[in-house]
Amino acid sequence: MNHGPYDWGRPSDDTYGAYNHQIAAANNSQFPRMNTQQPIVTGTSVIAVKYQDGIVLAADNLGSYGSLARFSDIERLLPVGDSTIVGISGDISDLQQIERILDDLQVQDSYDMEKPNLKPEHVHEYLSRVFYNRRSKMDPLWNSTIVAGLSSTNELVLKYADLLGVTYSSPAIATGFGAHLAIPLLRRKVETEEDASKLTEEEAVELVRNCMKVLFYRDARSIDKYSLAVISQSRKKIDIHKGLRCEDMKWEFAKHIRGYGAPQL
Repeated sequence: MNHGPYDWGRPSDDTYGAYNHQIAAANNSQFPRMNTQQPIVTGTSVIAVKYQDGIVLAADNLGSYGSLARFSDIERLLPVGDSTIVGISGDISDLQQIERILDDLQVQDSYDMEKPNLKPEHVHEYLSRVFYNRRSKMDPLWNSTIVAGLSSTNELVLKYADLLGVTYSSPAIATGFGAHLAIPLLRRKVETEEDASKLTEEEAVELVRNCMKVLFYRDARSIDKYSLAVISQSRKKIDIHKGLRCEDMKWEFAKHIRGYGAPQL
């Protein structure tokens, strides 16, 4: 081991030969292909819950550059075909890549079918394979997704897939910070499929709106502007409401918080 002041900790030249200083000065063309390995601009939670006649999803419109609220018009609920919604959280550039992948999938499907044939179970399976393939190449898509819609047999589908290829299904799902803050609120009302069968559309929408309000209170990477999608099984229709706002916010509790801001005497 070389214990000189400038080379401390480096193996001695007698053992491994002289250090190749050209490595540190190499340009990108001399290295193997490298990919971004951390999210840059990100979107936070997507939440979804089943009710007796469908599914309600919501995601806010903020794209955060670190702690900077940089973009306020990012749509993270993507319609796929006429019976599927994909909600995406995580890196926004990877979200755009997933959007292109799904657009290509729809184009390919239209070549073979006169009517749209893509259903949520197909989209979820496809996305889970895309995620796992990219993860196996050590070049993951830094996203978590919720796929919701009506299946080919008109059954409700609500499933999750993330950058590791992990998948599951549940009557209440949330990604990002919502997995910590919104899931307990959702499961108070809907913990099982039986609970979902008792929840009306109005109650489901109100539940999701309250969750978005709590996330705006507590998640520093959220905003009070969001999009909400309602999937109806009986009407066989998807309604997407954009530009909604959190209402009846109360911030009186902030004055009782200690440890932040100016000293309170």
